[in-house]
Amino acid sequence: MAVDMPLKTNAARGGGKGPTGVSTRPRRRRPGRIWVRVVIGLLLVVEAYPLLWMFLTSVKSNSDYLNNSTWSLPTTWEWGNYSEAWTTGHIGLYVRNSLLAVLPSLALILLLGTAAGFALQIMVWKGRSFTLLIFLTGIMVPSQMILLPLFTMYFQAGLSGTLWPLILTYTGTGLPLTVFMMATYYKTVPRELFEAATIDGAGILRAFWTISIPMVRNAIVTVGLVQFFFIWNDLLIALTFTNNQDLRTIQVGLLNFTGDFGATQYGPLFAAICINVFGTLVIYLFLNQKVMKGLTGGAVKG
Repeated sequence: MAVDMPLKTNAARGGGKGPTGVSTRPRRRRPGRIWVRVVIGLLLVVEAYPLLWMFLTSVKSNSDYLNNSTWSLPTTWEWGNYSEAWTTGHIGLYVRNSLLAVLPSLALILLLGTAAGFALQIMVWKGRSFTLLIFLTGIMVPSQMILLPLFTMYFQAGLSGTLWPLILTYTGTGLPLTVFMMATYYKTVPRELFEAATIDGAGILRAFWTISIPMVRNAIVTVGLVQFFFIWNDLLIALTFTNNQDLRTIQVGLLNFTGDFGATQYGPLFAAICINVFGTLVIYLFLNQKVMKGLTGGAVKG
């Protein structure tokens, strides 16, 4: 007498593969992934909490900051600290001076650095490797060594009391790294494109503007972002070449952000710091997405 016995499949026993060949075994989370998420969460807290503390301090009154705990919430939200920092603290003037120094310097750095990278990597001429080595030596020279000679040169040339010393110094100190990065990036650009353009009758300038610039625009944005933060956050060069309040950049202005008789208004001071930090943070977040998207899409893609 035959007895029908139920057949137990691998799926019923909690393992193996189902009829479609897909594993039905429940997935277990690896302990390593959990620890990675915990570490990332801790790093986010470490990075975000100082920004939150700085913002909360910027809306405190001076007595609230001095008499209460520095970790406490504001008793009254003093939003007027931002307007006071912008007008009375001259942060608006310092931001304008920083932009007037950063934007021309950045334009010169990108234009000259991109052209030099094109000439050193795409064009064929004798001595280009030695010339690139000379540019690389500029990275090794500390900026502290050149400040005193430059100060003497600018004074003798009658440039003191203007923003030209900052623009020229930022351009000179930013070019070595820019030339190196652009020359390295040009290695990924196919040379056949320029050879074909030459056969079609295109000159050097046309090949540079119409072919190379669209090909390396991702690198231009990346280098521009790096150089922008280098110049914007500079204190030493700006402190050396700005000798009056009308020419101070925002970093020098924050250094001298004091009231009468040296008294410090902590609310407006932290408001000024927030204007500086969060303004550049927005620029970084906006451009960083474009840079990462362009670079991960391929170096040759435009």
